[in-house]
Amino acid sequence: MTSPLDLDQLRTFVAIVDAGSFTKAADDVFKTQSAVSMQMRRLEERLGVSLFERTGRTIRITDDGSRLLAYARRMLTLSQETLSAFDQEAMQGHVRIGLPDDYAERFLPEILARFSRSNPLVELEIACEPSLNLMEHIERGRLDVALVSDCDHNRMPLETVRREPLHFVTSAAHDIHHAPVLPLALGRQDCMWRAQGMQALDAMGRRYKVLFTSWSAQIVASAVLAGLAISVLPECALRPGMRILGEYDGFPTLPDTQIGVLRARNAEGPVVTALIDHIRDSLDNLVPPEVQPKPSHIPETRAIRPQRLRSVAG
Repeated sequence: MTSPLDLDQLRTFVAIVDAGSFTKAADDVFKTQSAVSMQMRRLEERLGVSLFERTGRTIRITDDGSRLLAYARRMLTLSQETLSAFDQEAMQGHVRIGLPDDYAERFLPEILARFSRSNPLVELEIACEPSLNLMEHIERGRLDVALVSDCDHNRMPLETVRREPLHFVTSAAHDIHHAPVLPLALGRQDCMWRAQGMQALDAMGRRYKVLFTSWSAQIVASAVLAGLAISVLPECALRPGMRILGEYDGFPTLPDTQIGVLRARNAEGPVVTALIDHIRDSLDNLVPPEVQPKPSHIPETRAIRPQRLRSVAG
């Protein structure tokens, strides 16, 4: 193996994995499906391994394919960084972005990956705080962009980029939701989700007591997973080991929460615009967490399970 690998073949390979099929990848790389298939055959011949295996109409990446994927992403990233380093028009600079930590674990990896691949010379400064704090930072010019939950306190134009179902959640391994006085783990007093959850419980006449109050998503999640309390969380904040409480458990359906982007008045540069575009695209294409459907004979269901990422649809 003395000749270098073909970056175009690697780019097509990564596109297949990311898109989930040869057909979708062909559109993404502006090639015909036959050209994509030919590139993969040549890449497999070059490496002497099989990258995909087909079972019926499903295509799965092989172990060798998974091993190549990490190298391919690094090579493509380095190639883009090299081109950007010699591109006098490449965007450079520094952008300050903030978002609540409820959203960080779910949204931030996709946003960072998309933006950094396209703008490797831009430095991102990231803050994780409650939405109300982020709104104040935007108003005072301490942040350029913020991803926040819509609420009555917002005094600036907000572009809604995603709607998330809001749920009562409990531990899948405990039955604390059956307690006569429902223990709650919620955000701070000014949290919109806290207010909506308590109003819903008041409307149904359910007794409750707030045992844990914090703006930290990790603390709230820990209380839920330990079986100490239930909480009110958007779908994006659900974690393995949690279970959604629905009408079959005696809990009402909550209204969706809106997620929006705020932009500081003095943040008008192309770098900020590019970041907002990437946020919009990332959240628009994000796949919701996998939820186990409720069996008809068992009321306690809908456990959140981690997704398997090795399977690629044909």
